[in-house]
Amino acid sequence: MKVFAVMSLLKKLGSEQTRKTLVRHGAPKDIYGVKVADLKVIAKKLKGNQALALELYDTGNGDAMYLAGLVADGALMSRKQLDAWAKQADWAMVGEYTVPWVASENPQAREIALAWMDAKKEGVAAAGWNTYACHLMLQPDAELDLKEIEKLLKRVEKEIGKAPNRVRYCMNSFVIAAGGYVKPLLAKAKATAKKLGPVEVDMGDTACAVPSALGTIEKIEKMGRVGKKRKTAKC
Repeated sequence: MKVFAVMSLLKKLGSEQTRKTLVRHGAPKDIYGVKVADLKVIAKKLKGNQALALELYDTGNGDAMYLAGLVADGALMSRKQLDAWAKQADWAMVGEYTVPWVASENPQAREIALAWMDAKKEGVAAAGWNTYACHLMLQPDAELDLKEIEKLLKRVEKEIGKAPNRVRYCMNSFVIAAGGYVKPLLAKAKATAKKLGPVEVDMGDTACAVPSALGTIEKIEKMGRVGKKRKTAKC
């Protein structure tokens, strides 16, 4: 399947209602408005077509970029390509989800995440925190640098108050990931979450709310799922 054929299909599947909803969530106005469920159906048909995934992302179309993340194998991408994806992402659904999902599949995921966290661009820094969070979801605890994660939890405590809007949201997500996916750090993540309390983030013209880090971790704990790893961060 060629990129122009996929773009034609996306345009056909898009709806004005979905487009308006996505725009309220920060998407560029020229997005087609394809439902994620429909994108997943297409992704199954394109699975393994790495070259097409890269072409779709390069279109700059929000629907195509999200689809590209579902299809692409981050393990096959270079650091340069991943950096370009992070810089090119122009709204949260791509920058904070698509990009981290793919980056977390790369052997250099941890190093990439740490570098992005220090970026001056808000979107790239946010992608860094979510990439590390995805890293925690996927890697066995024995292969994680627990001391480094503890330092990052302390960094969140220290910096979240002055961090850019979307970075605050992703720092909060990182704390949840540390508590929910890294069993040895459950207590420390909960302690951090207690200190943070409610995290204020401007969610724009939406009804979305920032999840309580402590409440979410405790919910995972009650379900008996602390430390349960995932095969992929993509969803």
